[in-house]
Amino acid sequence: MAQIQVNDLTFSYDKSADDVFTDVNFCIDTDWKLGLIGRNGKGKTTLLNLFMGRYDYSGSIKASTTFDYFPYPVIETDLTQTATDLMEKWKPNIEMWQVLVQINELKMDSQCLYRPFGTLSNGERTRVMLAILFADENEFLLIDEPTNHLDSRAREIVKEYLASKKGFILVSHDRDLLDGVCDHVLVLNRSSIEVQAGNFSTWWENKEKKDAFSQAENEKHLKEIGKLRGAADRNSRWAQKSENAKIGFDPVKEHDRSIATRSFIGAKTKKMQARVKAVEKRIDREIVEKEGLLNDIEKVTDLKIQPLRFHKEVLVNVRDVSLRYEGAEDLFSGLRFQIKNGDRIILSGGNGCGKSSIVKAILQKTDLADRVSNTGLSVSGDLDVAAGLKVSYVDQDTSFLTGSLSDFCEDRAVDESLFFAILRQLDFGREQFFKDMSDLSEGQKKKVLIAASLITPAHLYIWDEPLNYIDVFSRMQIEKLILQYEPTMLLVEHDIRFGEKVATQVVNTA
Repeated sequence: MAQIQVNDLTFSYDKSADDVFTDVNFCIDTDWKLGLIGRNGKGKTTLLNLFMGRYDYSGSIKASTTFDYFPYPVIETDLTQTATDLMEKWKPNIEMWQVLVQINELKMDSQCLYRPFGTLSNGERTRVMLAILFADENEFLLIDEPTNHLDSRAREIVKEYLASKKGFILVSHDRDLLDGVCDHVLVLNRSSIEVQAGNFSTWWENKEKKDAFSQAENEKHLKEIGKLRGAADRNSRWAQKSENAKIGFDPVKEHDRSIATRSFIGAKTKKMQARVKAVEKRIDREIVEKEGLLNDIEKVTDLKIQPLRFHKEVLVNVRDVSLRYEGAEDLFSGLRFQIKNGDRIILSGGNGCGKSSIVKAILQKTDLADRVSNTGLSVSGDLDVAAGLKVSYVDQDTSFLTGSLSDFCEDRAVDESLFFAILRQLDFGREQFFKDMSDLSEGQKKKVLIAASLITPAHLYIWDEPLNYIDVFSRMQIEKLILQYEPTMLLVEHDIRFGEKVATQVVNTA
């Protein structure tokens, strides 16, 4: 067992006014299964890239091991090559038998290594990369969100596989994955970094207790400071009154007072002033003890949505529907379900089984038809969408987001001030408002689409994999919103915990 020591790490991107990390210190063991937790934009991927030596920084990262990173970069020309060819570029020091051992553990047919990489599904690509990543046992591995775009079965396979390994950092917002895999967590808090034993649920339980204690201590200090300030004010007024009484007196009203009384009053005033100073010192101590208590508390604001209720009970009726793309077999056949007012339906099934395709087929019958492409998609059966239905859509693809947020608001005809307010509630930093959207993190791009959807009044909200890259805190925020306002929704989402909380029905398209 070796250690990785990070000392006084400071890093900021060029042209950025703020540091991503400032004087960061922590130590981790290389045989841990470490979950890396933090808000979108807190620097999780940046930290992995610093371990890989991809950026210049100040401070030190000391490690007696080498690092490797998932996912491997894939360019256009790589899609025509096989995994056996690509492994020579990604990890040239390994042999085929080492990869085949990992492929077997990942429950895959070894033939996938000999197919063009572009023909593999998302789940197959992820597992092939993981097999190559883990083929060398003498490295500390940096795994960045391996389950995005994976169906439930592939996620379960990846979870079981990672649980059998050790010696890695896993960046993920999937609570089920973090609970099933990790034995330690590295948490990027709002103003600090902490390392803790246990999985996500252990850390979350401890965090809730710690936050509650900090809140209580903060309230206690505020009350004490209030009392002390009141006492200081009273003593100060008494001291000032005594000071004013030292000089001059009315012999008729104060017949028992003489000029000798002045020294007595002066001594009394001095004691009162000393008492004021002592109280002020206590106030300063209380303020110092209060400072920092709330720095790491996640201030999660309740979101709002304006769902409309449609005048008909059934919004979408799918009866014996089959979908296929030109020149291919049916994605599915005989699909039947209805979307009624108040339903929250999650489409389930493996990658490539047609979940996003049925979403596109429905959108083609709404006023958002121009927002989706269904080139070569053939629909048979009855797919009826109520006339006049207002739909709000979140696409799983964010690659089209370029330009300024203001231009985005103008293009979508949404209120800019309200849109920015929702982004702030989703923990979007004000400095992000001035960036080109193409420079935002994937999680921040998703929040742009979700914020636009939330402020669009609609009868039906269709969200296609909305939680990919979204941090844990925002996921909980969105869960609470859905349960409170109960909008009618059709979702494609593989987050098990999210589905268990919000779905009223699960429709399997496989």
